[in-house]
Amino acid sequence: MAAITPSEDIEGVFVVRPEVIGDDRGTFIETYRRSWFGGQREMIQANRGDRRAGTVVGLHYHLHQSDYWYVPFGQVRVVLHDLREGSPTDGATLEYDLGTCADGSHCHDGIYIPPGVAHGFAALTDCTLSYLVDAYYNPADELGVRWDDPQIGADWILSDPILSQRDSNNPLRCDLPANRRPHYRLRAT
Repeated sequence: MAAITPSEDIEGVFVVRPEVIGDDRGTFIETYRRSWFGGQREMIQANRGDRRAGTVVGLHYHLHQSDYWYVPFGQVRVVLHDLREGSPTDGATLEYDLGTCADGSHCHDGIYIPPGVAHGFAALTDCTLSYLVDAYYNPADELGVRWDDPQIGADWILSDPILSQRDSNNPLRCDLPANRRPHYRLRAT
């Protein structure tokens, strides 16, 4: 059985530590199960991103969409930041490493990210990020905040990352327009 642990840093974020079953043939891991997140919308789309070492993706956020991330290959530093006005953890930043560990083992944890929590990752090696979302792509709900915003204070490990044009031009947190600021919603039970 997977261990589902609520983040102590950001309300509504969950870390999933799946059971790893192994034998002489290799391993089997159940990386996602709908029942792990009761009361949340169903994940309806799966996506995959392959990134080169030295890349930073984010920080992105959605007003209406949740994500579930898993790294099957490579090593990433995940950065999450609570942008939700009224959240008990508004302004909190969390860094979490996924994928290949320094000792060569693999961290198979997954991370559930609710709407309003900015998310991004640094590719510390060439990597693959597999993620599920609970809404189809909507360009009006694809928002961002600067990856290097001093108010967020993220430790990306990388000092001069490869960035997309979009991520390079995201506004600072203090400059987010009022109509694009997320608000805290109590988690469904």
